[in-house]
Amino acid sequence: MAVAQLRSVATEEIHAGVYQAEVAAVSVQYNSSTPSPLNWRYSGNQLKRWRTKANVTREELAAAANYSPDTIKSMEQGVRMPTPRVLDAADELCHAEGLLSAAKDYVKREPFPARAQDFMLYEREAISVWWYEVALIPGLLQTEAYARTLISGRYPPLGEETIEERVAARLERQSSLTRTPPVAFTFLIYEAALRSALVDKGQLLHLVEMGQLSNLLIQILPFDRFISTALIGPMVLLETPDHERFAYSTGQSMSQLTSDPTVVSAHNERLSLIRTVALSPAESAQFVERLVAER
Repeated sequence: MAVAQLRSVATEEIHAGVYQAEVAAVSVQYNSSTPSPLNWRYSGNQLKRWRTKANVTREELAAAANYSPDTIKSMEQGVRMPTPRVLDAADELCHAEGLLSAAKDYVKREPFPARAQDFMLYEREAISVWWYEVALIPGLLQTEAYARTLISGRYPPLGEETIEERVAARLERQSSLTRTPPVAFTFLIYEAALRSALVDKGQLLHLVEMGQLSNLLIQILPFDRFISTALIGPMVLLETPDHERFAYSTGQSMSQLTSDPTVVSAHNERLSLIRTVALSPAESAQFVERLVAER
């Protein structure tokens, strides 16, 4: 899909801006009926071909890998990710000489939900980021403890392995805050996000520390400067090295990453208004320090 296309993504999970004016809109849906990743399907197809060629039954492979035959079938069909255990067991049973085991490096689970993956790619190469949050600390400013609390509290619940992968991936993203050449970051945070019971003293101190970086501005929108547009929801604006601008917004069960100039302009106007009425970076640092003293 071209960079300039509009990407509208809806799925069963939460969390995760882009563009060009003259391109037609394209919608991509990620849900339970979305096709599996191509590498899953290709690896599953090869798994079945090798098993059939070697006259190994599905039941035999299932027993060797300690899975049910139905699970092996779903992997061969690309519905499930072929696991390293299955690939290694099949490689040995089918005498594939490492050709099936080699697929393990290509079927690893993505650390981010499907709908967030494009956003993460653009975030990684952005030269400027404007980020506004209503109820949460922005992901790039989260401590490990805060991130773990949020991710492990998802419902339906996530497996421990997935939780660890996502916490590690979120922390790894934060390297963009200090990379060279520096990225210009502006974070706008509504006071409600700081008042959450999930935000401990360590998280507040981390905000104060991050606010001292020369390429990073943190501004707080306090309750007494409330404007209604601030409650519409979180949003991010990204600018790429080619000076393309992307807008990203999220909701409870959907998110949108788009280069549509109309949407980008609307996000820019909202962010500019919020920034105008918010506390200055210096006032914001003092505001957060007062909250630290209250804890």
